[in-house]
Amino acid sequence: MYMNIDDHDFLRLKTYMQKKFGINLDKKRTLIEGRLSNVIAHAGYTSFREYIDDVLADKSGEKVNEIITKLTTNYTYFMREEAHYQFMVDTALPEWSKRISDYDLRIWSAGCSSGEEAYTTAMVLAEFFGASKEKWDTTILATDISPRVLHEARMGTYQENHLERLSPQWRKKYLELIGPNRWKIKPELAKEVVFGQFNLMDSFQQFRRKFHIIFCRNVMIYFNNQTKEELAKKFYDALEPGGYFFIGFSETLSGVNNNFVQVAPAIYRKGT
Repeated sequence: MYMNIDDHDFLRLKTYMQKKFGINLDKKRTLIEGRLSNVIAHAGYTSFREYIDDVLADKSGEKVNEIITKLTTNYTYFMREEAHYQFMVDTALPEWSKRISDYDLRIWSAGCSSGEEAYTTAMVLAEFFGASKEKWDTTILATDISPRVLHEARMGTYQENHLERLSPQWRKKYLELIGPNRWKIKPELAKEVVFGQFNLMDSFQQFRRKFHIIFCRNVMIYFNNQTKEELAKKFYDALEPGGYFFIGFSETLSGVNNNFVQVAPAIYRKGT
């Protein structure tokens, strides 16, 4: 059942999502109607107005989490934007492995979706450090706003089409086949990633120490320039001097006021 959203309710929903989550819905009216109409009808609502009333009054956050899940694209796969991992191996990790004296390498996957990015990063770290990995703390922090995708990430089970860019050697080494076209992350790799819910609009002050590498790829496509600027500053401040910031290849910080230095496509660095 297709429903139309009127100007008043579109403004209410758009304003709420912008203020609460930084998500820019200015040009997403058709998307909202297309992706939420069936959700609303299935839940027994007869209009967007009734639904939005309940969303704004819902203290549990479950209804707005459903909106986030429906309106943001969570599809990802292992070894996505592979050039970033090659840059880690060639440049970032050799650099930081020499500079870090306490063997505590801090990496954050912000907007981690269903976990493929974080687990790929963990594989890269395991391969890079090899036998010396035991003396390093390389636990990856992986956060997302959506409880549903975080549940999928913690489960660590994936369809085979998500693994197509992983070499057969890595697939065998880090995952196990648990059913037809169904693979699961092995426990020794799974323990290298800690997943948690986090809204990027919240303060980053809760992070006890600064990061050496931050991934926030294909997330800022949902934000307007003002939100991108605010977020770029927060990420910059959350990095150690010389730290690296990775965004998606379809994104850019061009036109957004920031202090980063671009060192490669979709890779930025904080000054030392």
